[in-house]
Amino acid sequence: MSTSLQDIFIGRQPILDRNQHIGAYELLFRDGGGNDANVHDDMSASAHVIIRAFGESSESGESGINDVIGDKKAFINVNAELLLSDMVELLPCGKVVIELLETIQVNEQIISRCHELKAMGFSLALDDFNGSAHFEPLYDIVEIIKLDLAQIPQQDLAKHVTHLRQWPLQLLAEKVESIEQANHCLDLGFNLFQGYYYARPVILRGKRADSSKLALLKLIDLVLVDADIAEIEQVFRHDSSLSFNLLRMINSAAMGMRYKIASLKQALIVLGQQQLHRWLHLLLFVSPGSELNANPLLELAATRGKLMELLATIQAPQNKDFQERAFMVGIMSLLDTMLGIPLQEIIQQVSLAEDVENALLNHEGGLGKLLLLVQQMERNDLDAASVLLADMQLSQGDIMQAQLEAMRWANALKEVADD
Repeated sequence: MSTSLQDIFIGRQPILDRNQHIGAYELLFRDGGGNDANVHDDMSASAHVIIRAFGESSESGESGINDVIGDKKAFINVNAELLLSDMVELLPCGKVVIELLETIQVNEQIISRCHELKAMGFSLALDDFNGSAHFEPLYDIVEIIKLDLAQIPQQDLAKHVTHLRQWPLQLLAEKVESIEQANHCLDLGFNLFQGYYYARPVILRGKRADSSKLALLKLIDLVLVDADIAEIEQVFRHDSSLSFNLLRMINSAAMGMRYKIASLKQALIVLGQQQLHRWLHLLLFVSPGSELNANPLLELAATRGKLMELLATIQAPQNKDFQERAFMVGIMSLLDTMLGIPLQEIIQQVSLAEDVENALLNHEGGLGKLLLLVQQMERNDLDAASVLLADMQLSQGDIMQAQLEAMRWANALKEVADD
């Protein structure tokens, strides 16, 4: 029996550059029927899934994997068996970085194969650098070396960086879990960063949100209490950057408008209260004058909110209010990170339903379980996610299809109209 893209879990971990822009994703595939979360131990089976994932077409007619990575590159783990097989050559060289696992035994055959793949146009990376001279014959071939901060003592990091600077390599800091770690790696000259640090809140005592963010919170509250559209328009008119960013976001491909929205009043009328509510939440993650895809939190928030909405739709297809609240919980769950203010304080400024508050603060109720599920998927904790899926009576096919649609929707946000 063959495995389809809808039968697997995809773990998607962003890889950021020095400017905090997402440049690639590491993709981890696992058959939804398996219990082993370690894709390294099941590389042969996973290879077939990877090839199928890159070859399947989505509803848009493009390769199914484009729904997952958009215009970014995909880092994909390979062991010696897959590296030496013809199957790896079926991958699109312009979209893939072949990540050589640390279990590979370097010999003449491996070195020759790496040269061959590089000549074909593939980029190569070396996973989990450990300081061993065993891998040095590959340093002239690979473009990227990943250093796992969880395995390398901080006092040894600078020494390794100095040693690796002998080769024309990009250094990627992996498992960066705090802003302090990220800043230390920046100072050492790392080029790329992977980890959940960018989504962790840094709370500053006494900090207040800037005026634009406070205006957005006021707007969200006005929409929640069903205020008159003229009152909402007045708040927008007092902040030109909010109006500008709303128009840019509405005219993005994610909105799917057949014509360009040119005025604020037109935008508010066309959107309606419910759609306006969700776009206001997304605008919290956009800085004045910035590109919509410049902030990795925007992409994470958009994906999280949309995924929760889609899963809520599967659970309660007739309950539009529940679906909208699920989207809201997904977006708002990252506001403490975005604003640097405790979530409890943010919640006090808006009129939220009790089940939304309980989900955000305590992971309680149906909305709280959905939030916990998508957070486990983001962290690639697929075993915990599988348990929760069963408890929520959602299938592996449900989560996979919803993931693809949510990623496709979030990717479309960056396709902003030129005007």
